[in-house]
Amino acid sequence: MILKICFETGFAIMRALKLTALAAVAVSPVFAQGIGVRIGAYPGFKTTVTPMDNGVYEVAVSGSSAPVSYWCGIGDFAISTLRTKATQRIYVVRAYEKGVRTVQFSLTPPEGVDTAPSYSISVKRVGENMSAGSAQGYCWDNFMDFGFR
Repeated sequence: MILKICFETGFAIMRALKLTALAAVAVSPVFAQGIGVRIGAYPGFKTTVTPMDNGVYEVAVSGSSAPVSYWCGIGDFAISTLRTKATQRIYVVRAYEKGVRTVQFSLTPPEGVDTAPSYSISVKRVGENMSAGSAQGYCWDNFMDFGFR
């Protein structure tokens, strides 16, 4: 009789532990993002996009100065807020400067500069460009800097 009660209690405890473990695994990404661990969609940087005059958008980034973070900011803004198509080209109209730490982009090409697409992911040359979908794709790059700052 005592052995039967021990087995029944043991099975109930195991069932409770399994459900608790399953629940912990199911909600862990929510908790991880809540405390800033950043397991999931967005890497550990924050972008702010400010509309300027004449269809120019200024992107400021905190937590990183990598070019992909600027492209992520403008790509996500273009698709999510401006509702552009993923094929819409985005152009650098004012390049990155160390002291300023912002980049200005436009959906129209700047006049008088080379806008031929390149394989470079740069924000240091006016005329650099890529599609909004490609730019937004950098938002999903978790391995950008591993948090080493």
